[in-house]
Amino acid sequence: MSQTAMPDQKVLVFDFGAQYGQLIARRVRDLHVYSEIVPCDITADEVRALAPAAIILSGGPASVYAEDAPSIDPEVLRLGIPVLGFCYGQQAMAVALGGEVGHTEKGEYGPAVIMRAAESALFDGTPGEQTVWMSHRDAVTRVPEGFAITSRTEVCPVASMECPERKLFATQFHPEVRHTEFGQTMLRNFLFGICGLVSDWTMDSIIDDSVAAIRAKVGESRVILGLSGGVDSSVVAALCARAIGKQLVCVFVNHGLLRKGEPEEVEEVFTKQFDVDFIHVHAEERYMRLLAGVTEPEEKRRIIGTQFWKEFFAVAEELDGVKYLAQGTIYPDIIESGARKTGGKASTIKSHHNLIPFPEGVHFDLIEPLDHFFKDEVRALGTALGLPDYIVHRQPFPGPGLAIRIIGDVTPEKLEILKNADAIVREELDAYNERLFAETGERNSEHSVWQYFAVLPDIKSVGVMGDERTYARPVILRAVESSDAMTADWARLPYDVLARVSGRIVAEVPGVNRVVYDITSKPPATIEWE
Repeated sequence: MSQTAMPDQKVLVFDFGAQYGQLIARRVRDLHVYSEIVPCDITADEVRALAPAAIILSGGPASVYAEDAPSIDPEVLRLGIPVLGFCYGQQAMAVALGGEVGHTEKGEYGPAVIMRAAESALFDGTPGEQTVWMSHRDAVTRVPEGFAITSRTEVCPVASMECPERKLFATQFHPEVRHTEFGQTMLRNFLFGICGLVSDWTMDSIIDDSVAAIRAKVGESRVILGLSGGVDSSVVAALCARAIGKQLVCVFVNHGLLRKGEPEEVEEVFTKQFDVDFIHVHAEERYMRLLAGVTEPEEKRRIIGTQFWKEFFAVAEELDGVKYLAQGTIYPDIIESGARKTGGKASTIKSHHNLIPFPEGVHFDLIEPLDHFFKDEVRALGTALGLPDYIVHRQPFPGPGLAIRIIGDVTPEKLEILKNADAIVREELDAYNERLFAETGERNSEHSVWQYFAVLPDIKSVGVMGDERTYARPVILRAVESSDAMTADWARLPYDVLARVSGRIVAEVPGVNRVVYDITSKPPATIEWE
């Protein structure tokens, strides 16, 4: 059950399977207007019930004339709600209203120059010629009755079209991508100039509305939360703490597989900064026994996940008055899972990671306060709620923890080596990123490193230390540049940084005599090793 308070005004993004679908929603939210992704085959009656203030039609990979091509209910375009279509969205609008789409002589992929053909409120404040981002072979060849062509390129005769009387606008190019130099201006013109929306979806209003929604749902009942120390669960905890205080029970299951110092950080924050009921379950020894001799990565994951719920529900069943289970589900989890009617025609990427194995006779209703927020919004929410930066801006970290950064079986000795080596990697590369920030003024500059950690392989190598032969473990350094983890490139770290990391690990971590650097991109590799 979502506890996200829905604003009075919202923009629906119709998903035609575009790679940029989520980006469109993000661009709208950047302008402090709430947006939500819906499937493109939503009916006019369903749209009417949702009462959006505006609609945006995404692009998509299909041809509008393909046998299984997604289409829009033409009645949606007759509701009187302002509509803006991008790329495939323009083509779908044209076909639905009696226009025609055909193949252009050659496709346009990448930057293109549009030339304005008529005045348009969509282009207010932009030049007559400007660079946009194209990605198409098909294009509108005849606009529907009542539409005017407002721009063209040398290849595309209808780069944009509109019917202001019906509040229908469309572009063949992609205003949502940064490569379209005035794209955000066009989006701003549509939302505020054409639709008359107000820029009032701010962090303060989000917190106030979410707190009110949680209180209204929970009443006097207690809420339990499995606190991992990650960004999402920590922000849920902080938000629920703001809303219901001691009615929230945070259960922190310490499996011993977190990074060095993290369990202490979590306990410090949620016992001293927030007024919640905090339960620290020390399960380190139980996990070590269960993982002894296990080498297969998926088996590690299964054991760790299964034992978490056993530990969690062992605590939950001893508590009185608990009716709700709070979850750190965020919007991309829902979109990518296909578990709810919000993912449109986008491919199902993964199964929902928050499926809960309730024990027989035990059940709690779910509340998911972050289920309509993107990751960067969750981080901003955490900052606004007072969480420290070391939690809010924590790097991505796998649920099974360091167990899948230890290749082979997990032992206390290996875990100690990896924790100490990883702490050095993070300390040195944190400092490197801070130096870049001081030089550039950008927190995520071109050369800053997005994720970095140590991996412990299941081998040993010969070395020489203090004139004596050693036979000890190597440590692998992994550092990548990325924005979304879908693709990643290995970070071109300066030699002095690599030398400092290597020198410190070999000198300060007993049992290590060699450091190697993984210079493989994703694809073909993954960011994690297991």
